[in-house]
Amino acid sequence: MSSRFVSLEVKDAVGTIRLDRPPMNALDIAMQDQLKEVAEEAGAPKDVRAVILWGGEKLFAAGADIKEMQRMSYTDMVERAGALQGSFDAVARIPKPVVAAVTGYALGGGCELTLCADIRIAADNAKLGQPEILLGLIPGAGGTQRLSRLVGPAKAKDLIFTGRQVRADEALRIGLVDQVVPADEVYPTAYAWASRLAAGPAYALRAAKEAVDRGLETDLETGLSLERQLFAGLFATEDREIGMRSFVEEGPGKAKFR
Repeated sequence: MSSRFVSLEVKDAVGTIRLDRPPMNALDIAMQDQLKEVAEEAGAPKDVRAVILWGGEKLFAAGADIKEMQRMSYTDMVERAGALQGSFDAVARIPKPVVAAVTGYALGGGCELTLCADIRIAADNAKLGQPEILLGLIPGAGGTQRLSRLVGPAKAKDLIFTGRQVRADEALRIGLVDQVVPADEVYPTAYAWASRLAAGPAYALRAAKEAVDRGLETDLETGLSLERQLFAGLFATEDREIGMRSFVEEGPGKAKFR
């Protein structure tokens, strides 16, 4: 039986996807496949309302397993590249709020995995980057696409062309992370964010995520059409009834969603 390097732990409607392959959480093929399985597991049940990506107290993930990749030929990677991207896509498609709690290194595939989250909370000791160019490669798990959409093409090209690592303060300045806190506060801060949203209207949060993410992939007119459909669809949900009734009777921000 193969070892488990990725697990899902659920507490009070918050699911934590835990990366655990010491010493560096190197994302080998087994870990990639497990990541896809766990992401789909987190996306399905109603008892999980928000998700945290967590590599542990010391680091998030230092990248792919280079020794494993070194043995792969062109044809090997032609066959594997789709599954590699698919494992990260599964995380990006989780239809719930997702936060990456980043400590230590988040490099290469580790950085690409943080890009699949909705927000990124980083430790003040975190270092992020896409160093694939130093191996004669480019990012292959979504980095060229998600990074440029997040920080803009010029900053993305700087990081990808040079392969340099950025510290937490620069990452915050360029928009690569959204908040920087002391290392021992990263997971609690991420949990507080996820816990607050876990108590929110699940279908509205799902619709909001889909509208933003899919809207970025298309033109404005198509995005507005998608928003219109999702907006109207929420009028069929119990959460909409609860939210509006609470607003009218009690004022804003007091609804208790089921």
